[in-house]
Amino acid sequence: MSLISTLARLEAMSTGRAQPAATVRHRHLSERPLVFVPLTTAGEAGAPLGALVGTERDAPRLLVVDQPRDRDLRFAFLAELADVVLPYVDEYAEGVEAAERTQTDPETGKRVKVEVDLCTDAPQLIVPSRTGIEFVRLLGRSMRFRRTAEQDPDAPYPAPARVPLLGRWLTHFAERARVPGSSLLPAMTELLSRHWATGQSSLEDQHLGALLAWIDPPDGESGAEAALRAELARDAHGQLVCPPAGPATDPAFDNRLLAPAMERYDRARTALAAAEDGIEADLRLGELTAAEQQIRALVESRTRPTWEAVWRGIDLLRALPEASHVADRWTRDRWSFTSHRDRVAAGEPPQPRRDDAVTAANKLASREREQARLDAQEALDDPLVMAGRRLAGEAFAGEVTDVVMAYSESKRPSPRPLVTVRTDDRPHLGERIKVYRSLDGKPQTAEFVGYDEGADREGAGQGPGGVTLVLRLLDKMGRGKEPEPGSVPEKGDRLCFTLFEHDQRGGPTLPDPEETPWTHGGPPGEGAAVAEVPDPMTEEDVL
Repeated sequence: MSLISTLARLEAMSTGRAQPAATVRHRHLSERPLVFVPLTTAGEAGAPLGALVGTERDAPRLLVVDQPRDRDLRFAFLAELADVVLPYVDEYAEGVEAAERTQTDPETGKRVKVEVDLCTDAPQLIVPSRTGIEFVRLLGRSMRFRRTAEQDPDAPYPAPARVPLLGRWLTHFAERARVPGSSLLPAMTELLSRHWATGQSSLEDQHLGALLAWIDPPDGESGAEAALRAELARDAHGQLVCPPAGPATDPAFDNRLLAPAMERYDRARTALAAAEDGIEADLRLGELTAAEQQIRALVESRTRPTWEAVWRGIDLLRALPEASHVADRWTRDRWSFTSHRDRVAAGEPPQPRRDDAVTAANKLASREREQARLDAQEALDDPLVMAGRRLAGEAFAGEVTDVVMAYSESKRPSPRPLVTVRTDDRPHLGERIKVYRSLDGKPQTAEFVGYDEGADREGAGQGPGGVTLVLRLLDKMGRGKEPEPGSVPEKGDRLCFTLFEHDQRGGPTLPDPEETPWTHGGPPGEGAAVAEVPDPMTEEDVL
């Protein structure tokens, strides 16, 4: 946690209200997101109990599994979920635009630009909390390998054809959620805690009701009081007024309400199966319908408060202006969505259970690169985030006090002006370290020359009232002998330099998966059967 985040949390504790951690919105919000509030059975994370899902705030669709132990009912739930999610995804898969992309020519091996289709927009699935993302990942893993009757007529418990397809899409959403800055599958608690700092721990921020209580507490009540009430308040039946933001349920709900309702449902279904005539069957069918309605009402009572809280969080986030680099990150999400759409349309197999060595290394390198890019872009977009980097010594802002034109010592001298900057910050600068500033949206590099000894004589520039730094500009001044207009700051300009790079460089090229070295398991599939066979027993294994 940065120093400025700690100060913001202390301020929230002092004032009783969450403090802004950002001045702009650093994540994309779709105009028509699909909100998904899941609920699972206690003790079995893979057994869904129900969900509220939809794109309309006032018209959610309630999906319920009356008996989670029944495999057929679980498949029916997944099929209903596919009926909601897949049409929503298909809406964005149809509209495309022409875009250029760089790829390697298989014949020449050179990087060339080709024109391809890019989806004009992408779907966005919003869940209440981080555990909701894990549930989506678990659903995708359990669904994408299901065999359908068309694929295998002899498969036990064949799944509807749309269920494995939904599993592939949910797996893609969950994998994309691991990429820093991605907005295909955000968690509302993560979105809110990124833009507001509360007076509670980050673990307590995972309770959506408590988090909203800090950000927007009721009149006459502090954030701490409202959050405590959101976590602990119960109604006359002993049930939480503000249930946790799914998919977990409260033990009091399971024991007092859900278990008796399911027992009643099981009895009614058993009695209906044993009915001997039509009159008795109609009576038992009425009892079964009443039991189903009771379970549906219970599930809705646990998911509806979270549903409203998610939309309330969307309203709070939409009130913030969007940061300038959000559109670039959303474009990368659109590329990801388009690529997976093309893989599905081409009939490629579902994502594997385990990545091979090269794919795993590429994913890790990509996520590390995206994290560094996200940190840099958020600081460049938001003065409040940049203030945290300045407090950490990773950036500095100051006023230009002098500019001296100088040139490089080469056959063709290039401009290398010396810029003197007076700053109150304390950046961690070393000899010839490079710093960067944003010039027309592109980074301009400068080199730290030293401290101005004439202005700062105390402790090598560590005197009271700030320090005076001398920087040498290195690029973005044109190719002529004289710098282009506006490329060199003038005396009196207020500048901000960072010690971190604004653009991230690509890492070393990895081999193709088919050329995986033996030190990393060899090519995919090679020796896989042998690897799972245990070592044979020898005489040394017997005492």
